[in-house]
Amino acid sequence: MRVVLQRVAGASVTVDGDTVARIGRGFLLLVGVGHADGADEAERLAEKISTVRVFADADGKMNLALADVAGEVLVISQFTLFANLTKGRRPSWTDAAEPAIAAGLVDALADGLERRGLPVSRGVFGADMQVSLTNDGPVTLVLDSASL
Repeated sequence: MRVVLQRVAGASVTVDGDTVARIGRGFLLLVGVGHADGADEAERLAEKISTVRVFADADGKMNLALADVAGEVLVISQFTLFANLTKGRRPSWTDAAEPAIAAGLVDALADGLERRGLPVSRGVFGADMQVSLTNDGPVTLVLDSASL
């Protein structure tokens, strides 16, 4: 699984003109699932994301985790994180997991974050989503379960 984690002051997702999810301070997660991914990868990522310390403490150092600042999470599926551009100019999506498998693993990641006490909002899997965010910092991290 691949996750682009953005520390945000706020974020929202809209589908067909309706806002389906909105968060304040926290993390926007763009989540891609590959063929080799399973429940173990989702669980490892949930643990890492819930404990990553990228919020400033009283001294201005990145020392606090999401729970320490009462932050929220917005999880958005993003199969394009598995794009392959090695041939030509048009991306191939063959490295991305099938939608039925990917949907369950995106949910597994969100569920794992909720089990750790974090408030989680979700996009709509497979929908054409418009995502708005105010990147805070900016702080953007790329996580890959293969390297955790």
